[in-house]
Parts: sequence; C-alpha cells; structure tokens
Amino acid sequence: MENELLQELITCNNTKIAMIILDGLGGLPEVKGGKTELESARTPNMDALAEDSNLGLSIPVRSGVTSGSGPGHLGLFGYDPVEYQIGRGAMEALGVDFDLKPDDVAARGNFCTVDDKGYITDRRAGRLPSCESEKLISLISGICIDDVTFDVRMVKEHRFALVMHGDGLGSNVTETDPLMTDTLPLEARATNKDSEKTARLVNKFLAIVSEKLKNLIPANMITLRGFAQLPKIPSFKERYGLNAAAIAVNGMYKGVSRMVGMSVLPVHGESPADEFSTLESFWSEYDFFYLHIKKTDTAGEDGDFWRKVHAIEEVDMLLPRLTALNPDVIVIGGDHSSPAVMKFHSWHTVPLLMYGKYVRADCISEFGERACTRGSLGVIPAKDIMPLVLANSGRLAKYGA
Repeated sequence: MENELLQELITCNNTKIAMIILDGLGGLPEVKGGKTELESARTPNMDALAEDSNLGLSIPVRSGVTSGSGPGHLGLFGYDPVEYQIGRGAMEALGVDFDLKPDDVAARGNFCTVDDKGYITDRRAGRLPSCESEKLISLISGICIDDVTFDVRMVKEHRFALVMHGDGLGSNVTETDPLMTDTLPLEARATNKDSEKTARLVNKFLAIVSEKLKNLIPANMITLRGFAQLPKIPSFKERYGLNAAAIAVNGMYKGVSRMVGMSVLPVHGESPADEFSTLESFWSEYDFFYLHIKKTDTAGEDGDFWRKVHAIEEVDMLLPRLTALNPDVIVIGGDHSSPAVMKFHSWHTVPLLMYGKYVRADCISEFGERACTRGSLGVIPAKDIMPLVLANSGRLAKYGA
C-alpha cells in the first residue's frame, strides 16, 4: 500500500540527486568513551554540509539484525530487504556482466588449494593473481552436464562467478565451502525437492573440475557459495521515475545496482577519486547517482581503525567536487556498520546525512554517530530514505485535495 501511494504521487522534475555510500560506515570507539572512526576523522566538508542538512541514523534491515551488503543496499534503494531477498551469487554474476535469466542459478566461487587427501589447506589459493585465474577459468567454463551448461567468469584474484543455464533448476542448495581449512570441501545438498537437480549436477561439475585442476598447484580445486536466482523486483525507474546510474568498483555493488535497473557507469581506475571523475563526466545524463566507496568496509573488517578513518577523510576531501555540481539533494550514509573493533558487520545503526535546498536544517555542524542521534531524522528504516529523497527533490505531488 505504501509503494502504491508513493507511485501515485511521483511527478517529473529535472532535479539532481546524489547518494554517497561509504560501505560499513558506522563504527565504535576503540576505547570506552572514545570516538568512533567517523568521529575521529577530520571531515571539514561533511561537517559544513551537516550544518545545512538533516541528520539521523538508519536501520539497514530490522533493529538488532546484522545486515549483509546486499540487503543493506536494497534498503538504501527503498526496497524492503526482508520482502526482496537477494542471493550473493546473483549479485556476483550481475557484477561481472552476466546476462542472468530468471531460470539461471548463480554462485560465487573460490579457487582453493587441497592436499593429496583432498583437505583444504588454503581457501583462497594464496589469493591467486587475476592473470593466473583467467587461465584456469578457460579450463572449467563451458562444461555441459546433461542439459545444463556451467559458465564461469573472472571476478578478481581467486574469486569467480558461476552461472548454470538449463531447465528445472532451483537455488536452494547448500554451500561447498566449509569456511575453514584442514577439512574436506562439502558436498552440495538440496534443501528442497525443486533444487535436487541443481545439487546433483553441481557435485558432478565439481568432480570434473577436480580432475582438470588436480596438478595445478596452488589452485587445484574450487568451492562454491551463495547459490541464488534472480528475484522478481520492480526497477528503480518503475518505482521512482528516476533515470539512475551507479558508480562502483566492486562487482557485487554493480550487481545489486543492475538488479534494480540502474545503469552501471565505467570507472577508469579503482580509487574514490576515479569514481568522482565518473560522476562529473556523466552528471548531465542522469537524475540519480549512487556512488559506492568500499575502502571503509575493508578497513573495518580488517580491524584497522585508523585506515578506516583515513578512508573517510579521503572521501571528505573529494566532496567539494560533488557540491560544485550543485545537486539538489545529497545523501551520505552507509549500508551497514563495520566497526574495526569487531572486525565484521554489526547491527548498529548507521550515520545518515540528507542535504537539500528545502530541508529544515538541524544546524549541527558535525557528522558522526553521536551528532546524528540529535538530528531531526531520528532513527529510521533505511527503506524510508528514498521517499524523503523524492520529497526533498520536488518529485512527490501533494496527497489529497
């Protein structure tokens, strides 16, 4: 009902919206009573923007629920991540430009190292260089078993995406990666009747791959995770009437953007500065820009507090390049929290900033967790951000007479 109401109110406009997402932005202090990573960072540009903005905290999925990046992004894009469940395999496949069909089954894959008894000794095959992985991909892609084809495509280093094309496939299949060493890879098992064919053929595929790679140390075996199919999800254009573009370096974030129908723009390089260059180049062509920063999450998961601080500062230094474009609405936030002290995603709320020419500014000249608790946005579900974005960009008509 809420979505139906929203779509009735959507109106055309030529306003510009930018959503800057620092992956895993939310944090915790290193010591009790100290500052979080965001509070420790020198962010004069974010702080100046905060003074003219609404601040608050977002809940990625539900209170107390630790979110993965996929659900976290769906929430930011205005989709209820509980209603629209998205598998990691599908995102990975879309992220490397697979033309994924509804009946296909996708999975994330790793090259790994096993000993002469088949026990995993390295889950990532020494983080095999991408150039070496590419050679191995050609050995295992295109294998046909019965009426199903297994297509494999490089992601980065030891990682690849696998897509199974064929009839009668289901994605409710257990992972073959045990997530630890000194143990055998797991057998794929179907968790419902519709996925029995998939599990049976995956195990046959893995046996063939094992034979093809057996003498190719360090990458002499593979594991598979995140079996998934493409969910039925309305596009960003259908939902909001926005011509949207995504700017991201990592495949998964390109994948979730493609899943909601965004155009994924080319980035010539891998740095945040390169992403901002893409933003500038395409500014006249789209209404809505989503720009993803991965460094913050990587540092948080590595437990490197100060590297995460520096990653936030790097984005802050680039922010004037965005404000110079004179956007009508700017959102700065994150898909989840990744506190360095926890070395993992967490359930904590995420700092949120919303600038617009017509916001009733909170006049809080700081962007940080504790400052955001004082903001007028309060604590809101991430899925409620997009309606506010539309309102502040003049893209929602009045409701009722």
